[in-house]
Parts: sequence; C-alpha cells; structure tokens
Amino acid sequence: MKQHLIRIALGLTVVAFFLGHGAELFRVPFLDQLDNIIYDARLKITAPKTRDERIVILDIDEKSLAEIGRWPWGRDKMGTLINKLFDKYGIAILGFDVVFAEDDTSSGLGRLQELAKGPLKDNPQFQEELARLTPQLDFDARFASAVKGKPVVLGFYFSAQQGAQKSGRLPDPVLPAGVFGSKPVQFQDWEGFGANVDALSKSALAAGTFNPFLDADGSVRRVPMVSKYKDQYYESLSLAMFRALLGSPKLEPLYGQATVLSKGYSGLEAYQMKVDKRDFVIPVDATSSAYVPYRGKGDREGGSFHYVSLSDVYFDRVKPEELKGKLAIWGTTAPGLKDLRNTPVGEAYPGVEIHANLLSGMLSQNFREKPAYILGAEVLLLLLGGIALALLLPMLSPLRATLVAGLGLLGIVLLNFFAYKSLYLIIPLAACLLMIVALFALNMSYGFFIESRGKRELASRFGEYVPPELVDEMAKNPEKYDMLAKNEELTILFSDVRGFTTISESLSPSDLTEYINDYLTTMSLIIRKNRGTLDKYIGDAIMAFWGAPLPDAEHARNGVLTGLLMQEAVKELDAKFKKKGWPSIKIGIGLNSGNVRVGDMGSKIRKAYTVMGDAVNLASRLEGRTKHYGVGLMVGEATRNLVKGVVYRELDRIRVKGKDEPVTIFEPLGLEGEVDKKVLDENKLWNQTIEAYRAQQWDQVELNLLNLQRQNPHCYLYELYADQVSKHRKNPPGPNWDGVTTFDEK
Repeated sequence: MKQHLIRIALGLTVVAFFLGHGAELFRVPFLDQLDNIIYDARLKITAPKTRDERIVILDIDEKSLAEIGRWPWGRDKMGTLINKLFDKYGIAILGFDVVFAEDDTSSGLGRLQELAKGPLKDNPQFQEELARLTPQLDFDARFASAVKGKPVVLGFYFSAQQGAQKSGRLPDPVLPAGVFGSKPVQFQDWEGFGANVDALSKSALAAGTFNPFLDADGSVRRVPMVSKYKDQYYESLSLAMFRALLGSPKLEPLYGQATVLSKGYSGLEAYQMKVDKRDFVIPVDATSSAYVPYRGKGDREGGSFHYVSLSDVYFDRVKPEELKGKLAIWGTTAPGLKDLRNTPVGEAYPGVEIHANLLSGMLSQNFREKPAYILGAEVLLLLLGGIALALLLPMLSPLRATLVAGLGLLGIVLLNFFAYKSLYLIIPLAACLLMIVALFALNMSYGFFIESRGKRELASRFGEYVPPELVDEMAKNPEKYDMLAKNEELTILFSDVRGFTTISESLSPSDLTEYINDYLTTMSLIIRKNRGTLDKYIGDAIMAFWGAPLPDAEHARNGVLTGLLMQEAVKELDAKFKKKGWPSIKIGIGLNSGNVRVGDMGSKIRKAYTVMGDAVNLASRLEGRTKHYGVGLMVGEATRNLVKGVVYRELDRIRVKGKDEPVTIFEPLGLEGEVDKKVLDENKLWNQTIEAYRAQQWDQVELNLLNLQRQNPHCYLYELYADQVSKHRKNPPGPNWDGVTTFDEK
C-alpha cells in the first residue's frame, strides 16, 4: 500500500473533482452536455414509437394558411371553428398552443364606434344600424361566446427579457402564494408575460403556459409544470388541459421524506391530484419541471399523434371519427410561424407536439423522474465507486486494472439503464463514466511514465543479473531493492567446463566462439528460468546465486534443481557438438548454502553486484572437487539439509584448504519418485559401503565395491574408493581416524 500512496492520492484528487461536479459545488459544462447526450440516447432507445390515438393535433399548416388566410385569422372564423369542433365533431377538450394577446380589429367595428361617438352621434339611423351589426362585427365577443361553457384551455407565455411587456389578462393562479414556503424549489425569474385578451380569458375554462425549459444546448427536454410570477404560481398548458379533463381537481406539491441518510431532505418531487380516490402524480425535478416523455419523432404521417389540418375542419372535410372524443391541441407546423423546436428526437420538432407528449404521459402516468434526492444518489455512487477504484487500481497489473475498469464501466452503464428503464429514474451517468476512465488513464499513465521508469532503473541495475520476470516482480516495490551490501542466507553455484584449455586449442576462433556462446547461453537460461541471479562469467566458468536481490525461501531447492537441469542440458549439447565434429563437453558444478554478504562491491573504477563469504569459497572448492570424485554435481552439507525430496549419494567428508571444520559432500541423483529403483538399490549398498569404510572394515568395503562395480562399471567413485582402501591397507590410518579426506590445494 505504501508504495502506491502517490497514485492513490492522485486518484482521490480525481474523485474529489467529480464529486464537486456531482454535488453541484461547481458545474462542468462538458459533463452536463455529455449527460444530455446520454439522456437523449436512452430516450431514443426506450421511446415506444407508437401513436397515441387519444390526442389529435389541430394544425395551422401551410395548407390552412393558403385556404383560410394568413395567421392570425379573424376571431369570427375562430369562433366558427370552435363551434364546429365541439358541436359537430364532438372533441373532448381543446388546448391552444397560441396566444390571443391583442384585440381583433379586422371587422372595422372600432372605426364605426368612433364615428358613432363623433360626426354621426346624432344620426339615429346610423346608431340603430350599428347596434344591429355590433354582435356580428365584435369578433372577440363572438370568439369569447364560442369558448364560453366549453372545455377550452388557452395558452400564454412568460418573458425573461428586461423590460418585457405585460399584455393580456393572466388566469387565476393554480397554487396560492407562499405554498412552497422555504422549500428549495428553483423557479425561473420572469419579467413580463403575453396573456390573452380580457374577454377571452374570462370565458375560457383555464389557461396554461407553453414556455419550455431550454438546456445549455438549446434542446427541450423538460417543461416547467408550475411557473412562478410575482409570488403567484401558474400551471403549464398540458397540466391545465389534464386538470380540466379531470374536472379541475386541486393541485398539491409532494415532497421527499427525510431519512437517516438524508436528514432534513424535503425536496419537491411531484405534483399530485386526487380524483375519485385515485391519485394522479406528475414527477418533477428541482426546477418544478417534468421530463417530456417523447414517444418518437415528430411526423405528420405515421408519427406519435394524428394531425388534422384546420382548413379541413373549417371546410368540413374531416371524418367525424377522427375527432370525436379526442383531446385536441391547436398548434402549428408551418415553418413561417416559427414554432419548431430542437428536441432529443428531432432538430425541427413541432412545439405543439411537446405539449401533446406531456399530456400523453399524464394520461398514461408514464414519466421518467429526476427527484432532488438523485443528487445525493449520484454523489454516493461517485464517492463509493471512486474511492474503491482509487485504492484498488494502483495495486493491480495493467491487465487486471483494465478488466476491473471495464467491468466498472459496464456495471455502471447497466445499473443506470436499469434504473431508467425499470425504475423510471434519471440518474446522471457522465461523471461516473469519465471518473472511471480518468482513474484508469491516470493509473496506466503513472504506471507507464513513472513506474516503468523505476522498472527501467531496476533493469539497468539488476537486468544483467536477474531474470526479466524477477525484475517485473521487483518493480512492484522498487524502493525495497537496492545494491547496498547486506548479510543474507543464499545458495551459490559455480560451474566449469572440464578440460576447456584442450578444447580451446582444438577449435578455430570462430568455432570456439560459437562453442562457448552456445554453452553459456544454454546454462544461463536455465539459471534464469529457475529464479537464479547470474553473477558473472569467468572464462568458461559461471557463477550464480539464489535468494538475492529478490528473497527466495526456496533458494537451495532452486539451486539444486538448476544443477540437475544443467547436467541434462550438457548431454544434449554434447550430442549437438559431436555432430559438428567438436570436442565433447562435460562440466562440474558445485553448490553450497550459507550466510554471505551480497551487494554492489568492487573498486572506484568498477563494481559488480556479487557475493562474498566462506559459503561462496566452499561452493567454489566443491566445484573443483567434482573431477576428483568423478561426479558432475556436488552440494555441500548445508544445501543438502535445506532441500528435501531429492535423492542424494553421500560422497565423502572433506576438509578443504583454509577450513578446519570438515563438511560432508553429496551428489544429487534426482527427485524422489523419478529415480530408477536400480539406482536406489545401488545407492543403498553404497551407503553401507561408506559406513564400513569409516569403520575401517576393509574386507567388507572391498566386497561391496566389487558388487557396486558390477552394477555400474563406469562409476569412477568406486575406483577411487577401491584405491583408497588399498592405500589404507598398506598404511593403516589408526584408531583415531575420523574418515575425513583433507585437500591442501584449492
């Protein structure tokens, strides 16, 4: 953990950044835009893409403008259309996605009234005729009369521009002043409004705003269900239509409930209406806005809603079943009237369909919601996931880190989509996704630029000695490894080619180079494969050790196994060299274990990572004695005691130059279970022989040696001991003889 503190600290800094965005301490526009893109993708994937036959759009299309005239039409025609829609076609309710903010003066009634008050005020015939014509020429009154008593919902808008005008008559508020108290509900500040003329406002059942909520990219994803103006609260067009359809029930705000994890939480989550013991709920976010449940692309033919041209209504070209009992919204798709909006499902989407989708969602009670507590949920996901990854990724290999990050990305996407599809919850995803990507990129970059530098430094220091896989292992904790001298228990190996001087004299320089290169490469690879540290080449000799710089609890075992493998490899090399006509090759290997000093040692001119100590000297002496005993591999007593599971042949007890204490030396024959029974039987007889030898039972020794030589006539060891017995018979060693062979030369 300690070696990863820098990476963990950097990772937690990344997590803190994304937490700040998630907790809304600051906003990162790119993350908001990415969340919008993700939301749009989820919306398109899950949209039903079917038509809602309950709703019809009465379209001021280009055909209507051509046949009825340019917009706005005279209120007399509007009255005619209203009467036809309700009396002839039997629509259930009508909502206007247009506003009638000014009086209709197209009839000329105003001018006639001015004349009646001026030059013609004393003309009784004019006054009488004006009184008769006024009901026909007062188009606003005719329109208001047609609307009165019918379920008609007008539309109006608010303006946020400084100095915006206030025109028309606002409807009655849907909620009383102060209803939200100190609740944290975010409302848009409005400066003015454009409402309907007084007479029309008084006649209509209700009126609602058609202001959308524009996100930073100009797209309409939400619509405020309730808007605040001068401490009064007004409903949206779709909500006003829905309430009118239900009989205008009371609208009530619903707040979240405080829990142990969210003390004091009371965010606005929805609006509720109760009708005949049934609750109708419209989920909203912290801005009192509902997410528009778009059904699909806006399209007159085969789209989400049935379109009827108003000119077809006016000229009676509509089949009654197209409109009977329908919820109708009066709007426009004509490009010249500029009611086309940018939405997640289309860049030139008819604004009237936004209200139609909202009304459809209210009828089906089918809304995605993003209540205020989602902010806490996102922060919790960022916190838990971020801390877990910040702590975990630095400790993993690149492959495992990639796997964990990939699974994290997949998991959070699936969880988010499940919440959206099945729980109808909108949970921001961008911050979580980019946090995982950023943490992964940070760890990979750190590993590449920082830790790989440490690995390169380790490789430069130890690469000549240690196998690459050990360098990789050391790179996980580079600060633990240095070249300072220290005392360690190690196993040391020396090997040497027998008769190399003769070999070198019999080969050309190029052949000798190939000969020695093949040999050294083969032996070095075996040493490295078995976790050995290659110390140096001394001509044809090799020095290696186990247990440093990387600790190795199995250093003695790895050394012995390496020696056995080297002897097997030499046999293959010998066959290869003989095919080329080169001299035969045999090697002697000495192994010993003990406490030595290991580190970077040498002079100011040149240093090397090497080992020194009595155990090293003994390993070298043992390699030199292999030829004397006619064996290829010899280990000291300390190594033999450390390595179990190997069959040994005891060779002798010797006293080498410079050491008073004798040591027992052994030849490893192979792993237990892999040595032939014939060899085991031979070894058993040999053990009896060497015991008899030390007991000076020369007759028994000679008898045993004869039997051993019959079993293995090429074993030089038996000849050596037969010669020793002959010498001891001539010159008995005496009763105090300890059975130790002393060597005066190195």
